[in-house]
Amino acid sequence: MIRKISRWIWKAMLWFFGLSILSVIIFKWVPIPFTPLMITRIIEFKLDGNDAIYSHKWVPLEAISPNLPKAVIASEDGNFLKHSGFDFKAMQKAFKNNNKGRRLKGGSTISQQTAKNVFLWQGRSYIRKGLEAYFTVLIELIWGKERIMEVYLNSIEMGNGVYGAQEAARIWYRKEAINLNPRESAGIAAILPNPRKYKASNSSSYIEKRKDKIMRVMRHIGKIEY
Repeated sequence: MIRKISRWIWKAMLWFFGLSILSVIIFKWVPIPFTPLMITRIIEFKLDGNDAIYSHKWVPLEAISPNLPKAVIASEDGNFLKHSGFDFKAMQKAFKNNNKGRRLKGGSTISQQTAKNVFLWQGRSYIRKGLEAYFTVLIELIWGKERIMEVYLNSIEMGNGVYGAQEAARIWYRKEAINLNPRESAGIAAILPNPRKYKASNSSSYIEKRKDKIMRVMRHIGKIEY
């Protein structure tokens, strides 16, 4: 009986590794139509008795203003182009501040957020964090920084039911993603910690201050070379 269970577990692990690596390879080139978070949000809308809000359109990185990658790097992951998927200094700093009762944005890198959004469910558990680390290593090795940024900017939540740069630019600023200026890009980046609560345009004073801070950091980021 134990031998059968061990064999079943071994086969399940082989299937998991095979399918996960295959999916990462496929999504290196194929646009990602939807993510687990998008499905979760639709279900939440339905359970609350509301019409599902889903606004998403995939565009290549060349169709997104270079200002937006600069803004999200400035806001979310200043060492994105340097690290191999994990920013251990930022994680250590976040851990220390959380222990003191303060929450610090910046523990998770853009690579980690992308791995979580595309392949995993929301929530906090050691299992999910372990899988997040696994997929982060895979996408860093197979996708590279440019593809990670492209997927990130096309899949993350940028408003209530709004996903990706193209729809965020259309809904917040009535324009195409390629035409986002530095201030508008900073506005989108500023709401990422809680995009369902904050507004990128007609923003609160808190978000306006975040925009100012992000723009100051953006000025020190030169041309992005992946």
